[in-house]
Amino acid sequence: MSRIGKKPITIPGKVQVKIDGNQVTCSGPKGTLQYSFHPDISFIQENNQIVVTRPSDTKLHRSLHGTSRAILANMVHGVSEGFTKELEIRGMGYSVNVEGKRLKLALGFSHDIYFEPPDEIEIKAKRNAISISGIDKHLVGQVAAKIRMFRPPESYKGKGIRYKDEYVKIKKGKTVGG
Repeated sequence: MSRIGKKPITIPGKVQVKIDGNQVTCSGPKGTLQYSFHPDISFIQENNQIVVTRPSDTKLHRSLHGTSRAILANMVHGVSEGFTKELEIRGMGYSVNVEGKRLKLALGFSHDIYFEPPDEIEIKAKRNAISISGIDKHLVGQVAAKIRMFRPPESYKGKGIRYKDEYVKIKKGKTVGG
């Protein structure tokens, strides 16, 4: 039995979950999320908890069990509290600011990079820090990874965009032999 899959999901008082076959809709103070799960996975809602069950112990059902439970738990958490990813920029002359809804990145290239986030994502920036927030955990992580790809941290000076508290191993440079 999946350790993650068998844990029940507690629904906060301000969140409503509607289960219609394999279609699940979560509504809360931050917004609404909808997801279509695999038809073999079933959900049982009792009181303020949801339990995810699988029909058999085949490899497919075992893999879907924990994944489905994690996706549903992230949906419930997202509509009630939301998710946030923090990025930081390191390097001389590198800067970031928000112009309207677009993110303007000056990363040492001959031109500035303008990034238009999806409508569900909110981006805040000041000098060398970027905060990405939204209700969909997958989308927040995807936008953070895309912004990081504009200038990933390099391993000799550590310059670039990195996640907050990310450790980048710094390599030694060239040395003169003698």
